[in-house]
Amino acid sequence: MDWPQACEYVISLCRAAINDEVSDIDAGVVDLDEVYAFASAHMISAVVAAALEKAGVEDERSGSIIARSLWKSAMFDDALSKVEAGLEERQIWYMPLKGAVLKHYYPEYGMREFVDYDILIDPSRADDVKEMMKSLGFTPERYTSSYHNAFYKAPILNFEMHTGLFSPRNGEKLYEYYRDIGNRLIGGRGYERHFTPEDFYLYFLAHEYKHYHSAGIGLRSLLDTYVYLKKESLDMGYVAQEAQKLGIADFEKQNRSLAMHLWGQGKLTPEDRRILDYILSSGSHGSLSHHVQNKIQEGGYSKWQYMLERFLVPVNEKDSQYAVFAGMYPFFYRHKAFLWLLPFYRTFRAVISGRFRREAGALKRARTSSDRSGSGH
Repeated sequence: MDWPQACEYVISLCRAAINDEVSDIDAGVVDLDEVYAFASAHMISAVVAAALEKAGVEDERSGSIIARSLWKSAMFDDALSKVEAGLEERQIWYMPLKGAVLKHYYPEYGMREFVDYDILIDPSRADDVKEMMKSLGFTPERYTSSYHNAFYKAPILNFEMHTGLFSPRNGEKLYEYYRDIGNRLIGGRGYERHFTPEDFYLYFLAHEYKHYHSAGIGLRSLLDTYVYLKKESLDMGYVAQEAQKLGIADFEKQNRSLAMHLWGQGKLTPEDRRILDYILSSGSHGSLSHHVQNKIQEGGYSKWQYMLERFLVPVNEKDSQYAVFAGMYPFFYRHKAFLWLLPFYRTFRAVISGRFRREAGALKRARTSSDRSGSGH
């Protein structure tokens, strides 16, 4: 794939910023509108803005992006300190996850973008945590007592309090491996818990793998991998052993190779480029086209089978999707006499929101086993 010029510049700027260097970008030939649009799609605008500012490229957007990122980070960190104090007071063990930890590995404060903070909590105390969050001014956005519960506080605070790291829908290997992680957690100050550096790497990599094979994942994930591996000296023998158990051994090697070659001084291999093409077309949260294509590929579906699978809903409690749907549509699962209406309700909502039209378009473009010889990614 021939990458657009904006993409090339974004990669160059990120490489400079993440290595604390000054970019030699020629601002006279750069379309900054395209650069910022591409960076925003991958949630790396703050990294790009920092690189442009350091290179002396004058653009009011850079200062605005950096200022907002600093303000947002400060708001979340202040809220996190209050949440942690509340958990300590109630003697509830907890462990900050993903971005709340990875942000510390970036060269400058506020450089890593995020939409929420994730915290793993003692699952037996989920109700207590709910009341605590309400006392801190948060509103429960989604409270299902399984996997994770979301809380919001105006103007920007989103916290997800996890009672588990993966659900059955994420795959049996990931779910079983992380279902009981007590023996992998290390005590910190007070009731805080944390992973070993190796186990934290495996966890955030497993999380990236989940998104990569669902709808795709963006450049920010490669930055996370690079900054973490640059600062942590890991026992890669242990990593390889556990990655094999998780079923992500190949992904770990490929992702690590691409991250180190792209942001470091290495040369991209053909495999690096194949994966990078997929990531560049995904955006930070993946794409609907990738999601549809990956579902067809992994399920071995025809397009009609895909449509049927999307229409049906789980009715057996042993189905791995049952708890997920019950959390999303509690009325129908509490009043099972109406459960037969749920497929039509979901279809109606998809039509109203425009999702139906977008997914139909993605399905039309998707390739099935009968008309393709290669993989979707």
